[in-house]
Amino acid sequence: MRIPRALTIAGSDSGGGAGIQADLKTFAALGVHGMSAITSITAQNTYAVTRVVDLDPDMVVEQIRVCLEDIGVDAIKTGMLHTREIIEAVAGELRKVRVPKVVDPVMVAKSGAPLLRDDAIRSLVEEMLPLANVVTPNAREAERLTGKRVADLEDQKRAAREIASMGAKAVVVKGGHIDGPVVRDVLYVDGEFHVLEAERISTKNTHGTGCTFASAIAAYLAHGFTTVEAVRHAKEFVTDAIRYGLDLGRGPGPVNPTWSVLRRAWLFEAVERVRAAVEELDRVDGIGWVCPESMINLAEVIPYGSDRSDVVGIPGRIVNVGGKLKASSCPKPGGSRHVASAVLVAHSLDRRVRAAMNVRYDERILLAARDLGLTVSSYDRSKEPPEIKSVEGMSIRWGVGEAFNRAGKVTDIVYHLGDLGKEPMITIFGEDAVDVVKKLLRILNKVGQFG
Repeated sequence: MRIPRALTIAGSDSGGGAGIQADLKTFAALGVHGMSAITSITAQNTYAVTRVVDLDPDMVVEQIRVCLEDIGVDAIKTGMLHTREIIEAVAGELRKVRVPKVVDPVMVAKSGAPLLRDDAIRSLVEEMLPLANVVTPNAREAERLTGKRVADLEDQKRAAREIASMGAKAVVVKGGHIDGPVVRDVLYVDGEFHVLEAERISTKNTHGTGCTFASAIAAYLAHGFTTVEAVRHAKEFVTDAIRYGLDLGRGPGPVNPTWSVLRRAWLFEAVERVRAAVEELDRVDGIGWVCPESMINLAEVIPYGSDRSDVVGIPGRIVNVGGKLKASSCPKPGGSRHVASAVLVAHSLDRRVRAAMNVRYDERILLAARDLGLTVSSYDRSKEPPEIKSVEGMSIRWGVGEAFNRAGKVTDIVYHLGDLGKEPMITIFGEDAVDVVKKLLRILNKVGQFG
């Protein structure tokens, strides 16, 4: 199997959040073999850059040369090029290579430390921009390249066009530094503007955002995507990396390029556990009486999951067939709505709790659970505020939250006695889907009957 290859030419971040460390994580997460040519070594953490040592330009060039001579390359990304001498040496080598090149004009670290000398800006413009298939300045970098303020969408468009006139084939002027609830990046390519929008995520953990975005573009170009496709996919990738950033250190923590890989792995594991739990239920005769009229769902959320797409459930639910519980279909992400809402609330309060299952209300179940030492809480659906009731999907979130608040913790069981048109229900919570089913079977053994 031939894997796409990408080379990052950038500085090393000893804190692991930006630079070649972020680039290589991004390449790996996107299925690309990553290589590196280190330009500078920085001693930095989340809040400061305390020292910068530039490598000899000949050593930078030699790293590039030996990688390309042996392994080859499908896309190149440049980041921190601290000095005029390094820029000129790198540019001279890249003129020999006919693959897509992404230039991230890194100028200032997240901590505020300069990463590009003032006397090197002209070299960056004259030597690197004409080689670039894509240039990715943020608003502050675009201001330094153009000498004009970038404060809104029209400024971004003007700056993108002006930077393109310096020789770059495509320019993305990023909007993260521009205030507003939505982050807008402006891509200018082939004489057209493309505005890419994403929600602004409330977090301080954004270290490495620019490196991750640029290296994601390079990775998608290495896979053969067009410039527009690569930038759009990279925008989605970096938005998730920010959303699931790591709260490390005393300053801005790093974004998390590996989140997409972890998410896929965790979803697969959750599918397997829900399947195993359903098989455990299927082996028990006479258990069908616990199925309510609205049927059962069994759901498990992945670690740090935040919405229904992060929750594995059973589309069509679990039904009573001849006294046995049978799943209507195979477990899949997004396969639950109501139980997913319940488990998302529980998981947000206690990261150890990742699964839940609803069963019919029966006083014997509650008595048996208490006898086993399981914790129980409840809420009154008749007291649900009108503004909650009027919003689809909020009732469960409100009710489960109320029950946990009453108990002062996430409990093993939450129940309610129903309301007009609403069936009474018991929901069992646990560490995972198998744990939930084991709790149910312990309870039913205590009840002493299956029918």
